[in-house]
Amino acid sequence: MSLRPMILAAAVAAALAGCATLDVASSPKVSPALTAAVAESTRPEADRTRDTDRKPAELMAFAGIKSGDKIADMLPGGGYFTRLFSKAVGDKGTVYAMAPARAANAPNDPAAAVTAIAAEKGYGNVRVVSLDMAKPATTELLDVMWTSLNYHDLQNRQGADLAVFNKMVFNSLKPGGVYIVIDHAAEKGTGKSTTSTLHRIDPDFVKAEVEAAGFKLEAESALLANASDNRKSVNRETGIRGKTDQFVFKFRKPKR
Repeated sequence: MSLRPMILAAAVAAALAGCATLDVASSPKVSPALTAAVAESTRPEADRTRDTDRKPAELMAFAGIKSGDKIADMLPGGGYFTRLFSKAVGDKGTVYAMAPARAANAPNDPAAAVTAIAAEKGYGNVRVVSLDMAKPATTELLDVMWTSLNYHDLQNRQGADLAVFNKMVFNSLKPGGVYIVIDHAAEKGTGKSTTSTLHRIDPDFVKAEVEAAGFKLEAESALLANASDNRKSVNRETGIRGKTDQFVFKFRKPKR
């Protein structure tokens, strides 16, 4: 087959699939600004040691993050991505670290780490807000909503309705805005049945659930894929922790 028919066949296949599949190990190109964000000297050493497995520069390039963007880091944990986003969007951008409100009698505050980051010199564009599953936490529409390795946990929150949550994300974004979902992959066909046991979720289930809110799956990446993971182990088990087979989805809110 000549090159032209091969290209055409590939384009048709991608169209029939409903989205393009990108391997960001080779594309898209990482900008100098994103490289600099990862190289930022104020990042803790504990964060730097995770970069090889998490590939933050490539993921931010895949999301299309740029200077001046307004980004929500949902369930930011220790603030690994919060710090990176802060440097990537610069002084003209804003990072909303959306942590759950502290439960009554809970020993730890989920927002403690990102609150400390927001108080550090050089991170003045970080705003800590409470994550409400049902309504936007910001008064301005955002460019990117991001959740990494947390979507399965949302399924386990008492009384959680992910249809409501995904609609909240949809309504929080500008037309054309991006919703990034990264998580540990469960076996196909398992739906959300392993979210509280293996702490994984079926990628196809996530696609359907998010698209039901009005999003379009624009692209997915194999950047964090690991074919040697059988998807049957708890994601924290020795030998697989940090190296699970992970899916990376880029959804977009239609412009009209």
